[in-house]
Amino acid sequence: MSTRVYIAAVLGLMVAGVLFGIGAIPVLMIPALSAKANLLLPIVVVLSIVLTPPIAWKLAPKLRAKPHAP
Repeated sequence: MSTRVYIAAVLGLMVAGVLFGIGAIPVLMIPALSAKANLLLPIVVVLSIVLTPPIAWKLAPKLRAKPHAP
């Protein structure tokens, strides 16, 4: 496997956590959304799982080390 795949896999864990947090915090803190949390939280989980791979794949090349100039 390529380096990009390894970086994207490790980065994916962090991206998934951030996406879940971005979705879960409003659902749990806004009373109108909190009342429907049993429906909205699974939607947040699915969206974070679906959106994680393309975001991690796009960010992975930016995290590669740059070669040093002599």
